[in-house]
Amino acid sequence: MNKNFLLLFLAFFSLQMYAQPTTYSTANAHSHNDYEQARPFYEAWEKGFGSIEADIFLAGNELLVAHTEKELDSNRTLQRLYLDPLKKMLSNNHGSPYADNRKELQLLIDVKTDSVKTLDKLIEILKNYPSITNCHKIKIAISGNRPPAEKFIHYPSFIYFDGVLGRRYSALALSKIIMLSDDFETYSQWKGLDFPSEADYNLLLKLVKKSHALKKKVRFWDAPDTPNAWRMFMKLHADYINTDHIPELAHFLIKAH
Repeated sequence: MNKNFLLLFLAFFSLQMYAQPTTYSTANAHSHNDYEQARPFYEAWEKGFGSIEADIFLAGNELLVAHTEKELDSNRTLQRLYLDPLKKMLSNNHGSPYADNRKELQLLIDVKTDSVKTLDKLIEILKNYPSITNCHKIKIAISGNRPPAEKFIHYPSFIYFDGVLGRRYSALALSKIIMLSDDFETYSQWKGLDFPSEADYNLLLKLVKKSHALKKKVRFWDAPDTPNAWRMFMKLHADYINTDHIPELAHFLIKAH
């Protein structure tokens, strides 16, 4: 079968499997800059978050997790903070990231150094974790520094990409994009109080609807992180709610559910 035809077929099939959220739970929660939590990975995992974020730097022959280069610590490797705990959970839960084997987990990896070199190292490391790469309940999404979109299809099947809201992609590139995200402040200066202006809300809603028409999940980062804002993102049908406040968002979503 022609390779491009096969990729287009798989992309079409994935579109049929997608459904935007109608009810919300912690599966719709995204732990932003998770490594800054007191217990990286575990705090969000214990609350059942659907998405967890780690920023990585290629430092020598290691992938280190940090927000900035000056915060790099040789003890804080991607393996130690995220891959080893995730491997352990898969073992504990008979091949699923959670005890409830219906639940999925997205590991969003934000690349801070050279996209190609860092991704090559990431793939090399991930090949030592077949329980992760072969688990259909786990999706590894690459954000931050990414190779050109036309190169996405050349990466292994266990690597997906976080696309940019408003950017146009080919069908082949879309077949490797699992989510569309963007800086909230690009579209609105709303700070999470009261309600955004009608113009801002309609613009955000248009973006979400456009992404859902492509059958892609949506996330806004650098967004207000308050209960009022969480309600607004639910009203917009954003698929993931970005937070630095894991217990508070978990409690809010459990009550909302």
